[in-house]
Amino acid sequence: QVQLVESGGGLVQAGGSLRLSCAASGRSFTRYYMGWFRQAPGKEREFVAAISWSAGNTYYVDFVKGRFTISRDNAKNTVYLQMNSLKPEDTAVYYCAADINYSGNYRNGIEYDYWGQGTQVTVSS
Repeated sequence: QVQLVESGGGLVQAGGSLRLSCAASGRSFTRYYMGWFRQAPGKEREFVAAISWSAGNTYYVDFVKGRFTISRDNAKNTVYLQMNSLKPEDTAVYYCAADINYSGNYRNGIEYDYWGQGTQVTVSS
């Protein structure tokens, strides 16, 4: 069993920054592909970013490229999402997720085996 706990959300003005953290339990963190997703009110959950086991590969949805950065610290069992130049449309609950048996479909939430409880990000205009 893997437990994921997100933190770092909050209220920020447009143009501001936040860094989300996701702490994972378990001793096999280095074997997990990790992803960030978000869900805005009335909308479906959508992929934001993903990172490979050793952080050698990172992936982003187009609308966050150049603004968001995903990273991980395997010594701390933690994955991060640095969010800069935030926009009101980035307002959502952000979830981290762990993929135990990676098969390449990192954009699809079905790929992931464990999810955190989410952290609210609100960007005011």
